[in-house]
Amino acid sequence: MLNGKKIVVVMPAYNAEKTLEKTYNEIYKDIVDEIILTDDKSSDNTKDLAKDLNITTIVHKENKGYGANQKSCYIAALKANADIIIMLHPDYQYTPKLIPAIASMLAFEEYDTVIASRMLSNPLAGGMPLYKYIANKFLTLFQNIFLNQNLSEYHTGYRGFTRKVLENLPLKDCDNDFIFDNEMLALVKYYGYKTGEISCPTKYFPEASSINFMRSCKYGFGVLDVSIKYFLAYLGIYKSKIFKNSAKKLNINEELPFYHNK
Repeated sequence: MLNGKKIVVVMPAYNAEKTLEKTYNEIYKDIVDEIILTDDKSSDNTKDLAKDLNITTIVHKENKGYGANQKSCYIAALKANADIIIMLHPDYQYTPKLIPAIASMLAFEEYDTVIASRMLSNPLAGGMPLYKYIANKFLTLFQNIFLNQNLSEYHTGYRGFTRKVLENLPLKDCDNDFIFDNEMLALVKYYGYKTGEISCPTKYFPEASSINFMRSCKYGFGVLDVSIKYFLAYLGIYKSKIFKNSAKKLNINEELPFYHNK
């Protein structure tokens, strides 16, 4: 709890058995009120370890994708009456030690959304592949132009939101794969919410999840597509599905696939 706000950390997981406990142990339990993990049908023992750690656990009956996994996270957090929701990957690529700083920026109502940016530090020193660094810089420049923003990156998986953001953004119609992250930040800007940034050290190692070159290329083209669709919607020329008034919001009453409460 911080400034009277309930803090919930959500962890979208896929084959995170080797890193989950280390990630969990570094979460500040004196600030975080609840931790929720969604397992996207891992082939390892992620869900069993999460239960052993007494983490509230949701298990997908089939692999639905990174975006769909996040949707389950956010629905569960809203069901748990969270005021502040922080998404942390359980692969230990992002340090849990930044949670208090992210939570403070949201709990004291300075920002509606906060992203932990790798590009504000030295990502190459942390092991980020050169091609990913260059692609990140290019895509971020493109997005800043088309979204009229000045963020250092849009591609981090470490981010926090206030409850009103998750309740009001039409996330149900967003992609179920990796482009979900990008659509979400485009919608944050489209709906007029404030986004803050905090510097986050970069860690690349074998157990940390990362998409391969081909999937990175697919993601890159998806980012360009989202940015152009945002720009067209902003100008009122064409509104694609997620930018229409009919786009669907998350349904807090939706029954989650399998729910294990601690």
